[in-house]
Amino acid sequence: MKPLLNILRKELKELATPATFIPVIVIAILFASLGGLMGGVTDDLTEKPTIGIVDQDNSQFSAIVEESLIENSNVIDLSGATDLNGMLEKVKEAGGSALVIIPEGFSETILGSDGKEPSQASLNVYFIMTSTGLLASVPSAMVTATIGQASNALSSHMITNLGGSSEIPVSVIQSPIAQGANVNTYFNGDIMEGITPDLVSASLSSNSFIVPLIVMMIVIMAGGIVISSMGMEKENKTLETLLTMPVKRSHIVIGKLAAAAIVGLIMAMIYMVGMMVYMDSLMSGASIDLAQYGMSVGVVDYLLLGVSLFLAIMSALALCMVLGIFSKDYKTAQGFTLPITFLAMVPFFVTMFFDFNSLPSVVQVLVFAIPFSHPMMAMNNLMLDNYSMVFAGIGYELIFAAAMIIIAVVLFKKDILITGRSKKKFSNKSNNEDGH
Repeated sequence: MKPLLNILRKELKELATPATFIPVIVIAILFASLGGLMGGVTDDLTEKPTIGIVDQDNSQFSAIVEESLIENSNVIDLSGATDLNGMLEKVKEAGGSALVIIPEGFSETILGSDGKEPSQASLNVYFIMTSTGLLASVPSAMVTATIGQASNALSSHMITNLGGSSEIPVSVIQSPIAQGANVNTYFNGDIMEGITPDLVSASLSSNSFIVPLIVMMIVIMAGGIVISSMGMEKENKTLETLLTMPVKRSHIVIGKLAAAAIVGLIMAMIYMVGMMVYMDSLMSGASIDLAQYGMSVGVVDYLLLGVSLFLAIMSALALCMVLGIFSKDYKTAQGFTLPITFLAMVPFFVTMFFDFNSLPSVVQVLVFAIPFSHPMMAMNNLMLDNYSMVFAGIGYELIFAAAMIIIAVVLFKKDILITGRSKKKFSNKSNNEDGH
């Protein structure tokens, strides 16, 4: 029994180390943060949407619809705004989700007039889109539900007051407001007629999904190669042999980073070709032409994206090399790949579901601090002409990569690379042993 306990104690001592638990703790904290963000979105779904209402029909039916909209939403005062763009800007400034216009002839369409058959009437809805991401269409869904409630209120009124003698078809009485008709999206200063926010969001996502995925895969694969390589070289004692050769330590660092970067770029190109074919076939039927609204990228934009991508790769590899220096062997090196993997996944999922500008300030700082996040956000920023964010990201990536490379070079000149302890402590221990 004692030998078994000794083996158990030995294995626990090797496995239960800070390097094992710290990555798990970091991941738990990041998951909790993402859960908080998603919980905030869930809470928003329970709140009333904020909308602007304009009644151009001034009839009994339009009054019922307006009353229902007021009851189920927070209404913005549009006094002073005369034109459509002015009303849209006022709703946007107030944080509203949509402008709902009850057009002239609304009740006549439902009741039928001038020889026309009674039919469903439409509201002119202008959704206000202020952010990108897959959750950007949540406010519009809430507005659509509110309009559905108004349709039910009008239906109840018609059933109660018109009775069975009405010539209006039952289908019109049951659903007097046509859902999904005359919908538009106000985004980036343009009115996109006949387009809902979910289509805009899907199109932006299809155009910017590949780059974040490429960045994540490069960081995970190439970063894992760098850290594992450092661990294996320490375990096989090949690193000691390399350090005895007449080569500058800075050249060793640069050589390792360059080799890993080349391998990572080759993997990225292979992966990108396959993903481009897949995404083109998947999104060809659902995407819209954003270029007609000024949302497109040119040659300069692609160059900026390439610079941001390259610096992100170098930042990741340099960081992985620094972590690899502290690994004792291949086994411990595998543990260091976990935080790198998660740091690559966090901005990928955050940028997929949320817009950077809509995130809380604390989360914005955390996402900005991760250098891999900037090329993931670059495509949307370039399409929306948000160059300040792109240049800020490139500047930060450059500083981060340079700092990590300098730290790696400095650590390569220290005894900690081989001994796992500082030169000063190692010398003091040696002196104490000599004194004995």
